[in-house]
Amino acid sequence: MKNKGSSRSDFSHRFHTRVVANIIYSALAACLVEVFLVVNLGVLADYARTAEWDNALLSMIYQSNVIIVLGYVLLGVIVFSVIFLLLQEKSVAYISRISKAMESVSEGDLNTSVEVIGDDEFSSMAENLNKMVEDIRKLMDRERESERTKNELITNVAHDLRTPLTSIIGYLELLSGNVRLPEEMQRKYIEIAYSKSKRLEKLIEDLFGFTKMNYGKISMHMAKVDVVKLLSQLLEEFYPNFADKGLSYELQSNIPAKTITADGNLLARLFENLINNAIKYGADGKRVLVKVFAEDEIVRVSVTNYGYVIPEEELPLIFDKFYRVERSRSSSTGGTGLGLAIVKNIVDMHGGDITVKSDLNGTVFTVTLQVNFDINREHFG
Repeated sequence: MKNKGSSRSDFSHRFHTRVVANIIYSALAACLVEVFLVVNLGVLADYARTAEWDNALLSMIYQSNVIIVLGYVLLGVIVFSVIFLLLQEKSVAYISRISKAMESVSEGDLNTSVEVIGDDEFSSMAENLNKMVEDIRKLMDRERESERTKNELITNVAHDLRTPLTSIIGYLELLSGNVRLPEEMQRKYIEIAYSKSKRLEKLIEDLFGFTKMNYGKISMHMAKVDVVKLLSQLLEEFYPNFADKGLSYELQSNIPAKTITADGNLLARLFENLINNAIKYGADGKRVLVKVFAEDEIVRVSVTNYGYVIPEEELPLIFDKFYRVERSRSSSTGGTGLGLAIVKNIVDMHGGDITVKSDLNGTVFTVTLQVNFDINREHFG
C-alpha cells in the first residue's frame, strides 16, 4: 500500500504531466494556425503585388512589417489560450463539482458524493472525498450507537439493580422493625436478603467486567492452561448450583489433558458464564453436557443444556450486549444481558470463535480456541 507522501507525489506528477501535455497540444495547434496563416497570406500578398492590387494590408504582409509580425504573435497567443482553456475546461468543471461537494460536506451534508470519472488525479480526489464522507458517516453512526448503548446501559442497570435492592431494603426493614418476628421467619428473610445481595453482586461484577473488556482496560496474562483440568474443576465448583436445580453434569474429552496458551483467569470466566448459563436455562432438561475435542492446532469446547430452546430468529442476537431472550427476563434467571457478551469478548481476545445452535436436541455453545495463541501476532501481525 502506498503511503501518503507517495500518493501526494504521484498526484502532483500526474497533474503536472497533464498540464504540460495540454500546453504542448495548445502550442502545436497555435503553431499550425500560424504556419497556415503565414504561408497562405504570404502567397496571397505575393499574388496581389504581381497583380498590382492596391491593398495596404497585403502590402504590409508582403514586406513583413513589424505590426503584422506582432499581429501574428498576438493571434498565436490567443489561439494558444483558447485551445488550452478548452482542453482544461473538463478538468475545471470537475474540480468545481468536487469543490461544491466539499462545501456541502463542510456544511454537514453527509449524503454528498461525487461521481468518479476516469482514472486521473481528479478522479482520485473524488474517490478520496467519497471515502472520507463514508468514514465520517460511519464514525457518526458509531457515536450515535455508543450514545444509544450508554442510555440503554443506564436504563438496564437502573432496572436490574433496583429490583434486588428494593427487596433487600424491604426485608431488612422488616428484620430491623419493632415487630418481633419468629426465628424461622427471620432466618428466611435473611436468606432471601443474602440471595438478593449475591445477585446484586453478580450484576455489578458483570457490569464492571464488560466495561473493562469493552474499553480495552484488561491486560492479558498468557500462560499454559490445561483446558480439561480447568473444566473439571469448574464443574466441581458448580456442584451446589447443579444440585439446587436438580441437574446432573458430565464432562467428556477425547484426551485426558490438553494444554493451550491462554489467560487462565479470563478462560475460567468464559466457561463459568457458559456453565452458569446452562444451569439457569437448562433446568428443564435435567442434564448439562460439556465436551472437549482437541486437535493439534485447535481445541473445541461445547456446553450443552437440554432445557429452553432459543428461537431461531434470536440466535444471531444472543451475544449482543444487553440482549436477553424474553424468558430470561424473569426474576429467577434475569441478568444484565452481559454474560454472553463477556463470553464473546473473551473468545475474541484469544483469537477464537464461538457459535450457538438450539433445537429439540439441546442448546449448544461451541468455543474454538487456538492451542498456541500468540497475542502479539494476533494484534500486530
